[in-house]
Amino acid sequence: MEDNRVDSTPAQRATSFGAVASNYHTFRPGPPAEALDWIFPKPIDTVVDLGAGTGALTRLLLPVASTVVAVEPDLGMRSELTRSLPGVTVLDGRGEAMPLADDSADAIVASSSWHWVDTEAGTSEAARVLRPGGTLAALWSGPDPDGSFMATAQAALGSAEAGPVLEGTLSGRFTPDLALDIPIGAPFSGVETEVFRWTMALTADQLIGLLGTLSWVIVLPEDERRQLIDTARRLLRDVLGIEGSVTADVDYRCTAFRCMRA
Repeated sequence: MEDNRVDSTPAQRATSFGAVASNYHTFRPGPPAEALDWIFPKPIDTVVDLGAGTGALTRLLLPVASTVVAVEPDLGMRSELTRSLPGVTVLDGRGEAMPLADDSADAIVASSSWHWVDTEAGTSEAARVLRPGGTLAALWSGPDPDGSFMATAQAALGSAEAGPVLEGTLSGRFTPDLALDIPIGAPFSGVETEVFRWTMALTADQLIGLLGTLSWVIVLPEDERRQLIDTARRLLRDVLGIEGSVTADVDYRCTAFRCMRA
């Protein structure tokens, strides 16, 4: 659910999340457990949660793996993760430079974070850290741009005086490329893909909270961000009838990729 907004750099957006770590923890759902069942069809020993954020995936990995190591570059996100999951090993690192020994992990999983990683450097680093036969996986989870809620919202906004940024948000125009691209010659098997879908009932406050965790919204100047949030709340109320305790059934989608280290 991120964007490619040209007036903010990828580095600015990638390091923006710590400012809203608490809200990120509250409003960003992790992937469904079914996705992990698909990634790990058999018991696993050591798993690295790469770009762990506030620990949405980490929680799901704890009952799946014997050892879970969370790697996260943002101090604010690491602090929130440590607060909510005391006892979990949390390390300062990134996809291109993980503070882990060679051949030390059976799996590396990046949940809604691999698009921030340089493909060449990240794949090379994953090959160094993974044991032979280890799994490299990437997942992206968020509202399904092809779901019924998004279709309803897009149709309603077609006749509303919504700003182009908000329209872009609901159209999915600011989403990352969902792919786990393995460079030619890298020691990995072919990439497999699976899609998982589910529905969540969200109030206006939850929808607004989710919007506020998007990187391009975080880096907006305060006045522009406030105007965007006010516009979104007004449209939810006046155009879609969502306010107070009224909820909307929002279709979610998780796109999952996996491959094996040769």
